[in-house]
Amino acid sequence: MNHLFKPLRIGDLELPNRLLMAPLTRCRADAQHVPTAMMVDYYAQRASAGLLITEATMVMQGYSAFWREPGIYSDAQIEGWKKITQAVHAKGGRIFMQIWHGGRACHPLLNDGREAVAPSPLAIAHDEVHTPQGKQPYTLPRALRDDELPAIVNGFARAARHARAAGFDGVEVHGANGYLLDQFLRDGSNHRSGAYGGSVENRARLLLEVIEAVSLAWGSERVGLRISPLNSFNDMIDSDPMGLAEWLAKRLNAYPLAYLHLMRRDFLGQQQGDVVPLVRQHYKGTLIGNMGYGGEEAEAAIAAGQLDGVAFGSAYLANPDLPERLRCGAPLNTPDPTTFYTQGAEGYTDYPTLAQG
Repeated sequence: MNHLFKPLRIGDLELPNRLLMAPLTRCRADAQHVPTAMMVDYYAQRASAGLLITEATMVMQGYSAFWREPGIYSDAQIEGWKKITQAVHAKGGRIFMQIWHGGRACHPLLNDGREAVAPSPLAIAHDEVHTPQGKQPYTLPRALRDDELPAIVNGFARAARHARAAGFDGVEVHGANGYLLDQFLRDGSNHRSGAYGGSVENRARLLLEVIEAVSLAWGSERVGLRISPLNSFNDMIDSDPMGLAEWLAKRLNAYPLAYLHLMRRDFLGQQQGDVVPLVRQHYKGTLIGNMGYGGEEAEAAIAAGQLDGVAFGSAYLANPDLPERLRCGAPLNTPDPTTFYTQGAEGYTDYPTLAQG
């Protein structure tokens, strides 16, 4: 693992290794979306990563897409996150906050009756959302007007300022997995005309406006971006995902970002392609790969220059000491999917380390 454990500089921040923890929604915040004491323990347990990326965090009140995911729009949330960043930093770790807007993946039952919004009035058709009343079908969203979009851009910028006040080392803009920015990017969910629809340049306009605003709020060297051009999760599709990936890889060179975080596959296997070499060819910044990597494949990808680092998801969920396990070739704990979105410590902070046996 000589390459996986080499230091990596992202922007003006040096990571001690190239092993990142991917954002993992766990629904352990309280009913007001304030981080809890359990969350402090959870993130501190995993501080040996080169970089921790938090679960998706709401930039604006009233747009919850999971039950009890955290937010960063209130003073109480900022104070709750401060306890987490302090605990991570006390263990020598580094942590970015992933900031997001759920768009059409939000639900009225999670938001005091507020309707979901999206680029176009198209509902998520093949999945259900977690709510206090159990899983429910998604609702038909209202199409956003162009004059509503500046408030969303400002919401992301405000979230970045709040994350900085909470002690984070940077932010990752969530442009993946069928949430609002991704809904604008892909032509399967964006059927609008005008400045934010039609061509790929127009569909990417909102994402680029968010990147610019967040970079003004906190220099671009502390801003990452996550994209998933192939992933069909949340009923997503694009008529030319490889073309979209290439266009983004080229266009994002205009921004000296901390990194680009690329999800390489489709969770559901509906769209195929090999986006990693395509993006690597055209994107000149730091490239982080994600989805299904094991230690040996991650080492090989970094050694070959395909990636600069790798983000691990479910493996990190179940193995708080994942870097040490990979370094010495130890077996990994198996994650328990039945506890992914529950509210207790079971399956959250009780996975054993090697030292605990």
